[in-house]
Amino acid sequence: MNVIRFQMRKYAAIVLMLFGMMNVCVVLCASAITKNNMKELKVKKINAAGLQADALPALLDKENVAFVPITTVNWADKYPYRPEVSFRLAHTDDAFLLHFKVKEKSVRARYGNDNGSVWTDSCVEFFVIPGGDGTYYNIECNCIGTVLVGAGSERTEREHATQDAMNGVQRWSSLGRLPFEERIGETGWEVALIIPYTVFFKHKISSLDGKTLKGNFYKCGDELQTPHFLSWNPIETESPNFHVPEYFGTLVLE
Repeated sequence: MNVIRFQMRKYAAIVLMLFGMMNVCVVLCASAITKNNMKELKVKKINAAGLQADALPALLDKENVAFVPITTVNWADKYPYRPEVSFRLAHTDDAFLLHFKVKEKSVRARYGNDNGSVWTDSCVEFFVIPGGDGTYYNIECNCIGTVLVGAGSERTEREHATQDAMNGVQRWSSLGRLPFEERIGETGWEVALIIPYTVFFKHKISSLDGKTLKGNFYKCGDELQTPHFLSWNPIETESPNFHVPEYFGTLVLE
């Protein structure tokens, strides 16, 4: 009888151990899936000395920098609309070169002054962590090239860049630079930005050559007739929120 009890206890211990190993496997597999879901973008370095923003699209064409689509509708149950959006990114010795192309049901550019509520207009965005301290920058641009730049480690209490820093951001828009109220009807538009590293005002960055950064790209229009929230790298939150660096993809700079 004692032998039988011993064998039963031994088998029970083995079963518990197997269940424990299965749980560990589930956790590890989930982590691998999450990691594999993070997108990666190779960012080409090019020479752009003396470049003006209106010439940026042609230069990126010449350098064969490909467009990358922004297609992830993270909150499709409430915000299913998916405009056509793509971007391409390169870098120089001292700046990011960013070009967005959009086609959507309507456009609005109510805000003409930097650091206004551009995310409520027809807006494209680039969030990035340029340093190793967890501080990320949100660079947001409406369809006429009005820009907002904020910095911090979380969504609340963002610190805006000064106007002097903002003035260093060159912009070009296919729709011009004058504000307007919402225009209903399918419209295509583009913006090109030359973003100097000086805009990362909480850091002193002289070069990002060879660095691997974390970042994400977005399209939104909070107050448009058809609100929408798209991202390049998927986001797994219950409601729209772009300020989630844990869901940033990987940017590998030459």
